[in-house]
Amino acid sequence: MTGFGRSKIEAGSFSVNAEIKTVNHRFCEFHIRMPRQLLSIEEKIKKKLGAFIRRGRVEVFITLEGEGTVCRKVQADWNLIEEYYQFIQQAREKFAIEGSITIQELISREEFVHIEESEGSNEDLEIAVLSAVEEAASQLALMRQTEGEELLKDITAHLAQIDSYVSGLRKYAPEVVQQYRERITKRMQDFLNGQIDEARILTEVAVFSEKADINEELTRLGSHIQQFLKILKEKEPIGRKLDFLVQEMNRETNTIGSKATDSSIARDVVEIKSLLEKIKEQIQNIE
Repeated sequence: MTGFGRSKIEAGSFSVNAEIKTVNHRFCEFHIRMPRQLLSIEEKIKKKLGAFIRRGRVEVFITLEGEGTVCRKVQADWNLIEEYYQFIQQAREKFAIEGSITIQELISREEFVHIEESEGSNEDLEIAVLSAVEEAASQLALMRQTEGEELLKDITAHLAQIDSYVSGLRKYAPEVVQQYRERITKRMQDFLNGQIDEARILTEVAVFSEKADINEELTRLGSHIQQFLKILKEKEPIGRKLDFLVQEMNRETNTIGSKATDSSIARDVVEIKSLLEKIKEQIQNIE
């Protein structure tokens, strides 16, 4: 299910920006882009996200601003400085050189003194990052919930249409057998000059009835519809359950289509399959 959430947390000398977006996916995949210094809390971030998102491709972008996220220390090579100082002293005595060594001369040389940056542990930073992720995920979940409510309306409407076709087929299926009996009787009358072999007609109709009987498939299809509606009301993740049910409903519909000898039944089967395809696409958005 698509969604987007954004958050910014200010914490002293730094701030954390978190953006999360999701797109449809059969499973749950997290793709997190963030500064290297946050890699140690990646699993905590995923756990925080998992409380809000259980299905979809999730893209997370975390950025840091400010100076408080990096530790800086002055590093000096005292041994090299000592050697340099002794060399200058010896050179002054040997060559009668006047002048002195200044502090500015020492600190301006990178081989003597340099500033080293480190990514130290920062508890405040971790708290701020997790808070920003949680806030952005909460916004995203709200957006997904709104979209889910609209999907529920569409899917329920499609199921009602399918149920209507199933009810119509239940009523129409027995007429197909009767119509076949009438056609067989007429053909036999035409072929035998009005004489009718009732036993043969009964046999033909019985064979046809067995081959064309779709009541069992209609019963299962109706049961799947009721299961589908029941699952839609559950609070836990239901996407995979619905995936399975749609596959089963397609299987029953295909069987009905293979048994159909009447154009009206075949037409209804096409409509049911079209509706199931729409539902199949929509439930890819559901956790």
